[in-house]
Amino acid sequence: MTPLTTPVVDPARQASPEPEVFAGYELGAAYDEMFAAPDGPRAHYAALHARLATTSPDDFRQRKAMTDLSMREDGVGFTVYRAEEGIERVWPMDPVPRIIPAAEWRRIEEGLVQRITALNLFLWDVYHEQRILRDGVVPARLVLQGGFFRREFVGVDVPRRIYVHICGTDLIRAADGTYLVLEDNARTPSGVSYMLQNRQVLKRVFPSLFNDYDVLPNDDYPAALLDVLQWIAPPTAAQPVVVLLSPGIYNSAYFEHSYLAQRMGIDLVEGRDLFVDGNRVFMRTTRGPRRVDVIYRRIDDDFLDPLTFRPDSALGVPGLVNAYRGGTVALANSVGTGIADDKGVYPFVPDMIRYYLAQEPLLPNVETFRPEIPAERSHVLANLDKFVVKRVNESGGYGMLVGPASTREQREEFRAAIEANPRDFIAQPTIQLSTHPTFVDGRLDGRHVDLRPFVLCGERVTVTPGGLTRVALPKGSLVVNSSQGGGSKDTWVLADHDHAPAGGVS
Repeated sequence: MTPLTTPVVDPARQASPEPEVFAGYELGAAYDEMFAAPDGPRAHYAALHARLATTSPDDFRQRKAMTDLSMREDGVGFTVYRAEEGIERVWPMDPVPRIIPAAEWRRIEEGLVQRITALNLFLWDVYHEQRILRDGVVPARLVLQGGFFRREFVGVDVPRRIYVHICGTDLIRAADGTYLVLEDNARTPSGVSYMLQNRQVLKRVFPSLFNDYDVLPNDDYPAALLDVLQWIAPPTAAQPVVVLLSPGIYNSAYFEHSYLAQRMGIDLVEGRDLFVDGNRVFMRTTRGPRRVDVIYRRIDDDFLDPLTFRPDSALGVPGLVNAYRGGTVALANSVGTGIADDKGVYPFVPDMIRYYLAQEPLLPNVETFRPEIPAERSHVLANLDKFVVKRVNESGGYGMLVGPASTREQREEFRAAIEANPRDFIAQPTIQLSTHPTFVDGRLDGRHVDLRPFVLCGERVTVTPGGLTRVALPKGSLVVNSSQGGGSKDTWVLADHDHAPAGGVS
């Protein structure tokens, strides 16, 4: 570890001694977002660094307390489930923003547009012609026996041929600064409300930070999402009625469900609020039944319709799947998208891009080993202390082994599970996620971060500037999920007036 002892500030500002809040800040092997070297910040961070240099630890403590208070007063929380008990927590936000320069963002944006385009082509294909399986580009067994592949939807035409309307793709940085795709969240991605709330809270508690930057706004996301939802409505709906279907108040992301419904001006409903009659979906209201055209569902496939999937589900709507198959209602995201974000299918996304688009991937994957292959299984089992091992159908930081931080008992447990069901796992080298100054214990210290940008696919593909930067708050931790003790930061994309935004027709 190399101590940062002589940070360089913007030459346009008066030089100052080492700021207290940066005292003892260290650079390790990971890429640091703010500092290029021990002797100074990266160019796009210079003004922010200079401003932070004049902020005392006491001032920082006050602003962090204001941040927590704002989140609490706004009701911004999430639920952590432990031992069948739900623990409500206030959303943790660090007041030091992450900054992404315009040119860097363009590359991310173009790569995400490329990726979601290929994923939608893949989903259409595997539920129809299955060319990519017949040509052996993706193993047919991997898809057809996948836990999220829905045989009930083979041959079903979904609206506009789009399966993934909303995607949250997780990006990390390697030690050389290269962005890598860690995974795609294509079923019911969450976190966008926290991205929007982070911006509003930072403007409220630390407005001076924005003085030196032209930051692209992100507050038009709800309107853009509503446009996508209305665009996929059945052609018979002149003025589409859109609702957001939530599992209810005990769901960990319920704040987000209510937040987005309110911002879009649509009804927030639960399964019991909807019913199907004549193969059409209706909402119960005080004025009688009202026809529903589009459902933004935040319920997994298994619980969506007890007549088609899990019969014990009380969260869904009986008959909804038949109505969807009949084209009288649209769903976002579509049923069956889970096979696209199955971690076992993830290693093949670069091949999908080459197959469907005849392009090289702009955003590479993390190197991934598949224990289903005997030689790769042997390699993984011999190096469990070096790999991050993940169950292919888990999310939220659950079902994961971080080898370097694991115990012998944990490794043996995963060894037995992998040997019993190798298809259920992937393994990746332990990558030191990039670090970012984060206010902890009265000073700024480096903490590992990732980035979840949000992509909307409707009439065109759009990527909201920024995304949710998640931060692993415990020192040395690589697990950024809020359910595992992670927090977040506001993410700034700097304006570039010389280039138009990326985007493509879906």
